Amino acid sequence: MSNQKLMTRRNMFVASAAAVAAAAGSNLVPAQAQSQGLAPTPTMRGGSNYYIPNVPVVDRIGGGGFTMTGTVRRAGDGMYLPNQRIQVWAHTTEGFERDPHSHGATLTDENGFFKMDMPQIVPAFGVPHAHLSYDDGDFETVFLRPIMKSAEDTSMHVDFVLVPA
Repeated sequence: MSNQKLMTRRNMFVASAAAVAAAAGSNLVPAQAQSQGLAPTPTMRGGSNYYIPNVPVVDRIGGGGFTMTGTVRRAGDGMYLPNQRIQVWAHTTEGFERDPHSHGATLTDENGFFKMDMPQIVPAFGVPHAHLSYDDGDFETVFLRPIMKSAEDTSMHVDFVLVPA
């Protein structure tokens, strides 16, 4: 067997293993390889419903009980973005989506991670969901409206991949 065929088989094996690991969400594939060509997050239909510009950055919305987490990365190279402002709002046990007290913003940490404690999300129009937005100017605005698997869930994780403005 020639070295060229051996290398071809080895390359196919490595590529196949990397693809399987990536599809499974495994950390076995280096982050650099996972992030090459990372596509931007598209704005979701209905994501901007009841949006209020420039809500303040807060430690939590209301009394808490539900945890919203996520990450913010740059499209293309996948770099995690620190100090990015993410706004969160929802229909909760303490208010409606349209109520200013149901809105708050948070900033990503040095690793591009954000967290917001808020009241338990309850179904609006029969569907438990939240609204999140990136609207800080350095990157294109993105509105998300992720739907929860169950109204009993007490947390949700949402990731943003942003394109420079």
